[in-house]
Amino acid sequence: MNTFSSVDTVGKPKYLRFIKMWLLAGVVMIFFQVVIGGITRLTGSGLSITKWEIVTGTFPPMSKAGWEEAFDLYKATPQYEKINQGMTMSEFKFIYFWEYFHRLWARMMGIVFIVPFVFFLTRKAFGQLLLRRLIVVFLLAALVASFGWIMVASGLTERPWVNAYKLTMHLSLAFICYSYLLWTFFKVYRPNGAAMASTKLNQAILLIVALLSLQIILGGTVSGMRAALLYPTWPAMHGQFVPEILLQAEAWNAKNFVNYDSNAFMAAFVQFFHRNVGYLVTILIVWFVMRLIKTNPPQSLRNASFAMVAMLGVQVLLGILTLLNSIGTVPVGLGVFHQAGALVLLSLTLWTKYLIQKQQSS
Repeated sequence: MNTFSSVDTVGKPKYLRFIKMWLLAGVVMIFFQVVIGGITRLTGSGLSITKWEIVTGTFPPMSKAGWEEAFDLYKATPQYEKINQGMTMSEFKFIYFWEYFHRLWARMMGIVFIVPFVFFLTRKAFGQLLLRRLIVVFLLAALVASFGWIMVASGLTERPWVNAYKLTMHLSLAFICYSYLLWTFFKVYRPNGAAMASTKLNQAILLIVALLSLQIILGGTVSGMRAALLYPTWPAMHGQFVPEILLQAEAWNAKNFVNYDSNAFMAAFVQFFHRNVGYLVTILIVWFVMRLIKTNPPQSLRNASFAMVAMLGVQVLLGILTLLNSIGTVPVGLGVFHQAGALVLLSLTLWTKYLIQKQQSS
C-alpha cells in the first residue's frame, strides 16, 4: 500500500496535528453538506433560488422588495406553475432557506479549505504527495459545485423537478469528493498503513466497495425519480419480485429511459436493482466479516468490521422504513437518515479497506 511517512505527510512535523484536525473538519463538513442537500431535495427546495451568484448570493434578500423579487423569479419556474401554484411568501421562505443554507454551507467549506491551505502552503507544511491529493480535492469540489448548478438549471425551464440523472451525477461526485478526502485523512492519521495483509480479503473488500458505490448511485437515481412512491411495499414490489412492466419487451426502449417520468418503467427498473444490489451487498458484508474474524485479525480491524456490519443493519432498516412510509411523499426525516447512513457505511467500509492490504509476493 502506498502510504505517507511522517516526512511525506508534512515538511514541518509540528503542523501534523493541525493538518489532521483540518482534514477531519473538511470530511465532517462534506458529510453535513450531503445531509443538507438531502433535506433540500426532499423538501422540494432546490429550485427556489434561480440564480447562481457566488459572491452576491452569500446574503439572502434583506428587504421586502428583495423577497418579492426572489419570489417573482421563482413564480416563473415550471415548479411553481405546475406544483406550487398559490404558495404563500412564508412557504417560499421555507424552501428558500434550505437551498440558501445548502449554498451557504458550500461557501463555508470553501473558506475552511482555502484559508488553512494557503497558511500551511506558505509554511511549506505539506509534502508533495499530500499537496497533490489536496489539489485533487479542490478540483473535485469545484466539479461538484459546477454540476450542482447544472442540475438546478435542468429544472428551471421545462420540467418542475431537476433531472434525476444530473442529480445522481451531482450526488455521486459529492460522494467521490468525500471519499477521496476521507482516504487522504486516513493516510495522514495512520501513515504506517494497513493492520494486516491478505490478498483474498483485500479483493473481497474491494468488491464490496465497488458494489456499495453502485448501490449509492442507484439510491440517488431512486431519489431523483421519486421511484419509492410507485412501489412503497416490501419485500415484494406490489406482490411481485420482478415488476410486470420489466417483463414487457416493448417497455425496454430508449424513450422510457430518457423520459423516465412519463411511465412506471424506470421507477420499477431503478428500484428493482437498488433492492437487489442491496441484498447482494448485505450478503457479501456479512460473509466478509465472518471470514475476517476466522483469521484472528488485529483489534483495530476487528472493531472496524464489527462497526461496518452494525451500520449495515441500521442502513437496511432505514431503507425499508423509508420505502414503506413513502405514501404520497417521501418522508424527509427517514430519507435524510437513509442517505446519511449510506455515507457512514461507506466510510466504515473504506476504513476497513484501508486496514487491509494485498500480500506482497516473495
